[in-house]
This record gives sequence, C-alpha cells and structure tokens, in this order.
Amino acid sequence: HLITSSVFSPFRVCEAKIRQSYPAMFIPKQNRIAVFSYLFKEGVCVVKKDTRTPTHPQIEGPTNLEVLMLMKSLESRGYVRITFSWQYNYCYLTDEGIEYLRNYLALPPEVVPATHKKTATRPDSRDREEERDRDRPPAFRRREGGGGGFGRGGDGGFGRGGDDGGGFGRGGGGGGGW
Repeated sequence: HLITSSVFSPFRVCEAKIRQSYPAMFIPKQNRIAVFSYLFKEGVCVVKKDTRTPTHPQIEGPTNLEVLMLMKSLESRGYVRITFSWQYNYCYLTDEGIEYLRNYLALPPEVVPATHKKTATRPDSRDREEERDRDRPPAFRRREGGGGGFGRGGDGGFGRGGDDGGGFGRGGGGGGGW
C-alpha cells in the first residue's frame, strides 16, 4: 500500500498530535465565576499541581484542574503572576488582572482585593517591647542594661572564659583569650 501525498501529510500528523496533547477545557460559567470571585477577594490563590483532586481546598465548586487551567489562562494574558514551588502554584493578581476581574464581575472601583487593603498601623517597636514585657513574669523580663539572657550577666560570648571575658563570640573584650 502506497500512501499518496493527497492522503498523507506530515502537517496533519503534527496537528493530530497537538490536539491529543492539549484538549480543549470547557469550564462551566458558575465555576469560572467562583474562581474569579475568590481570586479577586483574596488577591492571591494557591493551587496544588494535582489534576486528580476532585475539589479545590479553598474554592467550593470547581475541580483543582479547572482552577489550575484558569490560572494558566490568566497568566498567559498577563492578569496573574505565577510562582511554582514544591508542586504548588502561587498565583498573584496583577494590576491589569484587578481591572479585568473588576469588569468581568461587574464590581465597583472602590472594591479592592485583600492584598491591596491598608492595615492598621503598628505601634513603634519600643512600645511593643514594653507591652510584651508587661505580660512576662518578672524572671523573664528584659533588663534595663541590655545584656545577655539566661542569667549570664552582660558579657555575652560562649564557651569557657569565666569572669575574665574570654570565650567565643561577642565577648566582653577582656583578656583571657590567646
């Protein structure tokens, strides 16, 4: 049997292989909206590279594969930045993605993802230390002069050395040593 050029074409073989390796993924609109709503609300999404899991742990409705494919699609359009580590995709919403999802979900401009919300300012570090010391029992409070911890005076350092300040590390700078 000879194959004529009209029947056999190397381009058709390549096209068939491409179709087999990348099937079309149809995701129901309800699942797409659930994923997009979660992504917009949080600003980030973590997706395990596991195509067999029947559900996503944080999003109710879509399978893990559907969430993974939607994130890949959004990344290809520049709406999401993906970092892959230890079999997990960490997806971060970009500014263009915020605009896209805001239009897709018909949200007002004042609604922003959780990663863009301002948090209450924290007190200065000295205030936090004083608050922390108030909660500690007297034996564990910080000393006024700084110094080392665990009843070691203020010389710091490690190893033998005794009172003369020797030893290793940030010693008292005294004699002792070599």
